[in-house]
Amino acid sequence: MLAALADLPQATFASKVVVEGGQAQVTREVDGGLETLSISLPAVITTDLRLNEPRYVTLPNIMKAKKKQLDIVKPEDLGVDVAPRIKTLKVSEPPKRSAGIKVADVAALVDKLKNEAKVI
Repeated sequence: MLAALADLPQATFASKVVVEGGQAQVTREVDGGLETLSISLPAVITTDLRLNEPRYVTLPNIMKAKKKQLDIVKPEDLGVDVAPRIKTLKVSEPPKRSAGIKVADVAALVDKLKNEAKVI
């Protein structure tokens, strides 16, 4: 949806991204193996879990992070419009489902599926 709204190319489930000039080579896993796409930049790229190897935080780095100053920036300061672009027309609950029934054995189940539900 983001790519469509911004009129940008997109690549999904990227497991490897190589940027060269104004192009990005995106490799992703598909059912038959790997697929490599070439898209122009800027683009929207979603990633797969295999893209990065996670780094684990050490205790000294946690202590250093607590002492760092946190700068607060408003979207307006960056020139970003955050006005909602989607309008909710209506929200309603689905209708209540009726309670199910219990059958004594498989024969009764098959009978109800054939005669009442008419699915067999």
